[in-house]
Amino acid sequence: MHRRFRLPSLQIHSLLSLQSSVHTPFISRKFLVFSVPIQHYHQINPSNITNNHKPTNQVLQNAPGNTSTDNEALKIQTLLKIHCQEPIEGIGQRLDDCNLSLSEDLILNVLKRHRSDWKPAYAFFSWVCGTKSSIGFLPGTTIYNEILDILGRMKRFEEFLQVFDEMSSRKKLINERTYGIVVSRLAAAHKVDEVIEFFNKIEDFGLERNLVAFQTLLLSLCRYKHVEEAEFFFRNKKSEFRDDIKTWNIILNGWCVLRSLPDAKRFWKDIIASECKPDKFTYGIFINSLSKSGKISTAVKLLRTMWEKGCTPDVAICNTVIDGLCFKKRIPEALQIFSEMNGRDCLPNVATYNSLIKHLSKIRRMDKVHELLHEMEEKGESCAPNDLTYGYILKAAKKPEEVDGILERMEKSGCKLQADLQLGVEVIHGMGR
Repeated sequence: MHRRFRLPSLQIHSLLSLQSSVHTPFISRKFLVFSVPIQHYHQINPSNITNNHKPTNQVLQNAPGNTSTDNEALKIQTLLKIHCQEPIEGIGQRLDDCNLSLSEDLILNVLKRHRSDWKPAYAFFSWVCGTKSSIGFLPGTTIYNEILDILGRMKRFEEFLQVFDEMSSRKKLINERTYGIVVSRLAAAHKVDEVIEFFNKIEDFGLERNLVAFQTLLLSLCRYKHVEEAEFFFRNKKSEFRDDIKTWNIILNGWCVLRSLPDAKRFWKDIIASECKPDKFTYGIFINSLSKSGKISTAVKLLRTMWEKGCTPDVAICNTVIDGLCFKKRIPEALQIFSEMNGRDCLPNVATYNSLIKHLSKIRRMDKVHELLHEMEEKGESCAPNDLTYGYILKAAKKPEEVDGILERMEKSGCKLQADLQLGVEVIHGMGR
């Protein structure tokens, strides 16, 4: 029996003290988007930072005219790097001297260059907000969300709350992504009580307390290993929302990622007893956990249950079972499942073949190995042999002529010999002289 925990009585400082009149509903069915990819940018030119006493505006104006957003952002990044040890107010003064023409693209470009360095990002953001009245630029939701994510990622919660409070004071700034960032960053800092408190007061900020918000909370808690708390909250609140197998899958996956098989089995039984029908992902999550825990017989039974119930597994699920069977030296059963895949609308791929070839090579079933290799070369595309395929076969080779035959096939397929196999090949050739 897993322990119960008390629902929080703590306030999240000013984060929850403000009540917004915003009425922006969730606008998508997506789960939490945890991060925005950092755009590629060029390295800082050392010539720009050799003299720390060079006037700030000169540093920013050395590039040719009509510079792109990337180049402009790079100059700002250089300035922030040069003066990173100064107080935020001092950095702001240097930015004032640059006569920058701000746009959302430029600001986001600069912030994304500092996703792992909160101070210059926050200094730049503070300057943007402080000068908005004089330059006529007002940061929008996307910019606020970006700095909020950076501060939360770096666990700078004092600044994090200040930014959120400013968002709350303006209308229609807080959206679904804002909620996702707050929940994710609080969960990452193991502030479980605050996560739940925020969810309970989500409507105060103009957002709907709906199924997507519920799933986002559970996903964040499970991602940061608070699965027990997530399950307890799920059981207390699930009656408020439509029963959805995706919600059950989040908790099941949480237990499986923690490798707590007893809890995963218990929760699996609860899913079967519920009104929700397991889908392909439910089976895949549990089969993967069973296979990794060495319970391959149970995993095989579940795979066959999927086929019997018309829930077609994908190739990844079949590969997990095949690899688990091979690891347990139950290769005939693995080959049986492999042969059934084609007739059950689940075509094997290169990973399927590689798993079989790897283990067959270890027991010197070279006739079957070469049969599978021939199939791969005939099928091509997603089944085409790769470096790993040939590597497994080379490791099992005993004679120079075997090695030469494989190397010739590798060359035809465009594969290269892995460095760790080069010495072994040379040794076998030496033995044949």
